[in-house]
Amino acid sequence: MTALVPGTFDPLTLGHLDIITRAAALYAEVVVAVLDNPAKAPWFDGAERAAIAVRETAHLANVRVDRFAGLLVQLADTHGARAVVKGLRSGADFEYERAMALMNRELSPQVETVFLVGDARLVHVSSSLVREIAWLGGDLTSAVSPAVAQDMRQRAEQRKAVTYDSPSQ
Repeated sequence: MTALVPGTFDPLTLGHLDIITRAAALYAEVVVAVLDNPAKAPWFDGAERAAIAVRETAHLANVRVDRFAGLLVQLADTHGARAVVKGLRSGADFEYERAMALMNRELSPQVETVFLVGDARLVHVSSSLVREIAWLGGDLTSAVSPAVAQDMRQRAEQRKAVTYDSPSQ
């Protein structure tokens, strides 16, 4: 069976990798579905986020990466996926994800959403916090891989150069 693990992955955190790795142990094939959603103002564009996901999951033989910009159930249909795997860090995550799961079931009854409880050591990690720590020059080693930490440091410096070097208006 094929499962999707969807997300923006800006950046891909150790929490994301935990869920992807565990999904890979449960399903014959896992598609990491990288969402193209410019409304979220990502630090990395969709192609960059997908490339990072490919690099970070290369050790998982049954995982591949795809980008999408439409409905998740349409992507599930494209890949023949019968499951969507989502990680939960807290009750707030559950409330949000439950609503999404119910809507996806309404749109495509053959696709089930499966929730995996996140690793307790990583429940505090979120992509938005990682971006903030990177912006402020903090240590990212407990939240992302060394390669992603380097990506984040470089992107933070690029963004600061644009922010601080732009003429005042």
